[in-house]
Amino acid sequence: MKVVVLGAGLMGKEVARDLIASESVEKVYLADVAVEMVETFISTLNTDKIEAVQLDAHCDEDLREVLAKGNVAINALFYEFNERVAKAAIATGVHAVDLGGHIGGVTEKILQLTEEAKAAGVTIIPDLGVAPGMINILAGYGTTKLDSVESIKLFVGGIPTEPKPPLDYTRVFSLDGVFDHYTEPSKAIQKGKLTEVESLTGVEPIYFDEFGVLEAFYTSGGISTLYKTFPNLKTLEYKTIRYKGHAEKFKLLADLGFLDKENIVQAEGRDVGVREVVREALKKKLDLGNNIDAVLLRVIIAGEKSEEQITYEYEMVVKKNTEVGVTAMARATACTISVVAQMIGSSVIKERGVFAPEVVVPGEAYIAEMAKRGVVIKETSHRSAMIVKW
Repeated sequence: MKVVVLGAGLMGKEVARDLIASESVEKVYLADVAVEMVETFISTLNTDKIEAVQLDAHCDEDLREVLAKGNVAINALFYEFNERVAKAAIATGVHAVDLGGHIGGVTEKILQLTEEAKAAGVTIIPDLGVAPGMINILAGYGTTKLDSVESIKLFVGGIPTEPKPPLDYTRVFSLDGVFDHYTEPSKAIQKGKLTEVESLTGVEPIYFDEFGVLEAFYTSGGISTLYKTFPNLKTLEYKTIRYKGHAEKFKLLADLGFLDKENIVQAEGRDVGVREVVREALKKKLDLGNNIDAVLLRVIIAGEKSEEQITYEYEMVVKKNTEVGVTAMARATACTISVVAQMIGSSVIKERGVFAPEVVVPGEAYIAEMAKRGVVIKETSHRSAMIVKW
């Protein structure tokens, strides 16, 4: 298969690195507006399977021309481009996946393109990062093991292994993305009813070996499509994992309006965006540098099987690959989207249309492929007493 990767940022580069290691991938086209940067990266790979391509993602004609080079496209651009890329992929007859961005209804708009995608004979799967993405696949897989599902609880966080005050956090992806997830409301199903909860609230303790007691709290985006796929649950919640005290500190910033896109103030006679100033100031404070990051994940699915209450739990802890300098977040994210793209290209996934990850990605095969890449997801199950029906 030939794969086009749109965007040569951190994620795009790691996706390309995974693709060229696959025997089933014949050619990789890595496209970005900064083609010189792409060529510099390619020169470090010692392979002729990858080619740099110039791309202006704001131009639909340019997008279609680049997409037409491959059988499958992996969109690693910022999520404001997701709908545009999906439409261009359908117009070109190319399968496409993206890293998600469930802010502002982006994914909902892509899902509405399913009839067009089906007519074009292509498969589009949005939201294929870690959260959303990996958690959707695992949640979907866990539900297939039960006769009925009562609750799905999701916990994910990217954190430094050696936290430094005052925020005990390091930047492993776009701070604009972090701010969006901290300020937009989070969807949840509570007591069987779909609701919205305020992000940075609902703080609860969560324990992981080696890391001890951390905290988890509501943030937006992680629920993704799950509330539509499983609308009859009693409980569906997504929470982000951080070191204790993180939510309170960022809640203060949010309450003061420091994370608000619309907050404009005058300073020395000029209009200044407060969020932009905070973002640039925090970039320096939160730079990962040579420090080691980790991604922690726990997905808990509870329900009934053969008149027993059963809980399936999926847990992952992955750390930065210090040998090649790849962050844990980049490893988990890039491997997820690369694995699913290759599943489409090799016809493991044959369905045509637009699909949420939990609906169409085979969980057992996904877990096996991730393990080959050193991203190990452990499954455990717990049984309780027999259900007595009167």
